[in-house]
Amino acid sequence: MGIGKALVATAIGIGVLGGIGFVVYKSPIGQQLVNRGNQDEAGIPVIMEPITFGDLERTVSAPGSIEPKRLINISSQVSAKVLALPFEEGEQVKKGDVVIRLDPQDLVAALDAAKAGLAGQEASLGGAEAALINARLSYERLQQLNETGDATKAELDAAEASFLQAQSNKQVLIHQIEQAKAQIERAQKDLDNTTITSPIDGVITSLNAEEGETVIVGTTNNPGSVIMEIADLSQMLLKAQVDEANIAPVEVGQDAKIFINAYSDREYDGKVQKIALKRQVAADGTGTFEVEILMDLTEGETLYSGLSASTDIVVEHFYDAMIVPSQAVVDRRIEELPEEIKTGNELIDLNKTFTRVVYRVVDGKTVATPVTVGPSDLTQTVITEGLSRDDVIVTGPFRVLVDLKHDRAVRDEKEKPNPAAQSDEDASDGSTGDEPAADDASAGENATPEEREELTTNEATSEEQP
Repeated sequence: MGIGKALVATAIGIGVLGGIGFVVYKSPIGQQLVNRGNQDEAGIPVIMEPITFGDLERTVSAPGSIEPKRLINISSQVSAKVLALPFEEGEQVKKGDVVIRLDPQDLVAALDAAKAGLAGQEASLGGAEAALINARLSYERLQQLNETGDATKAELDAAEASFLQAQSNKQVLIHQIEQAKAQIERAQKDLDNTTITSPIDGVITSLNAEEGETVIVGTTNNPGSVIMEIADLSQMLLKAQVDEANIAPVEVGQDAKIFINAYSDREYDGKVQKIALKRQVAADGTGTFEVEILMDLTEGETLYSGLSASTDIVVEHFYDAMIVPSQAVVDRRIEELPEEIKTGNELIDLNKTFTRVVYRVVDGKTVATPVTVGPSDLTQTVITEGLSRDDVIVTGPFRVLVDLKHDRAVRDEKEKPNPAAQSDEDASDGSTGDEPAADDASAGENATPEEREELTTNEATSEEQP
């Protein structure tokens, strides 16, 4: 009885283990394990590409904003009330067009006062000249009297002093007249400044005043009123903030690509025109240099001022260089590489932990090949050492490259696996010996009436047999 129970328990245990194994086999994890085993036999499907040669550009990227090449801030040279603004914001103006008229009333009065002051000084000059003549005659007369002894030395000295004083008074008035003339010129200039004209052909991009407002003149500590801004939108600049770590290779005359955030479907060409010599420090402590890039716009095209943008400045060209996809270059621990690869390889620095490798495909297996890389862009990298012209390398998929090892069997994912591997994969899909019966059933559905009758007779005969 005890042996029977043990046998039953053993049978139940075997059944339970078999059921668990079947469930695991049919689960996604089980299928992945089966497929991985099949891949090890047939080769991991990868993207294989031959080595290519081409041109590559090394670039320096930087953010910035779009600004007009010529931007004029129009301010007032006098304090006065705005009388008229003939143009609105956004309107085109020509050089010499009157864009602002200020109230000239106070300045006209100042000019009249200066002219009146000049007239008074000129009148005083006539009296000074008469006084000078009288003092000169008195001095000459006393000189003659002093020679005959009819005038004392004191009287002569007093006459001489009066004569010199009259000369001085005349010179003072002459200089005062010159000062009055200068005041008239200044008053006239202030009056002329009540009419402000545009210095360039352009567009009014900003209007900061209204009719009736009073504008003031700037001082050392108090900037004056900027009434409007006029910009020449036919020539635009990108003012890029290049990080100080990347400024060294940037030079005037280099080509650049400009990408404006508002126009994501467009790409503009440009050329570096100016590089600031002084480092700027942002609020977060980052050091940058301002680089001005003149944009190449089509005739008649205009852009908004102040748009956010970015640029790629081409600082170096590589022609006919060995190029591989950037994701094909991966880092691997030096200690995990086979000894035959590490030994005597000048491209591996044994003092470091990682080295960069590219996986070549030789006889259907991967070969981890240390390389020396050059510059790269977003998608491609220049290889300077380690590969040859005839090599075929693994370039993807990235999920495979992350864990790919040396001496692994691989196959081009564009090629179908061999029939043996395919049969193994079919077996892993869970096919059984009952499938031919299903094929017979489907065949019966497509059979002729005579064949269908023969099948029915055979089925009846088989059912009568014990």
